[in-house]
Amino acid sequence: MISAVADTHTVIWYLYDDTRLSEKAKQLIEDTKEQGNQIGISTITLVEIVYLIEKGRIKKNAFSKLNGELKDNKSVLGEIPLTNRIVIELAKIDRDSIPDMPDRIIAATASHLNVPLLSRDEKIKISQVETIW
Repeated sequence: MISAVADTHTVIWYLYDDTRLSEKAKQLIEDTKEQGNQIGISTITLVEIVYLIEKGRIKKNAFSKLNGELKDNKSVLGEIPLTNRIVIELAKIDRDSIPDMPDRIIAATASHLNVPLLSRDEKIKISQVETIW
């Protein structure tokens, strides 16, 4: 079962045990793992991670590290593919409230699954999408 969806920053900070990951988000991830559930990761997050590596903004091994997590069936992280239903949900999210397309896709994924989104992004937090941070 998917307990929440994580945005790209949350995933990166979780992978590297970064102090920027909020205690509330960290606790939810730990609780989810203990319950045998998963935190959803949109496929667009994988794309964003490759892009951020190319720009030199994150560690070069971030993609392989995340891919290893996703291949491990005991991992708390699980990939959520972009589907037509998620695109339909995306169309319901006002572009002015979440203008960045990857963020809208991630928010639509959480909305489609009816779970909260782990994000510190202020634009997402003030939108109609439920967030935890």
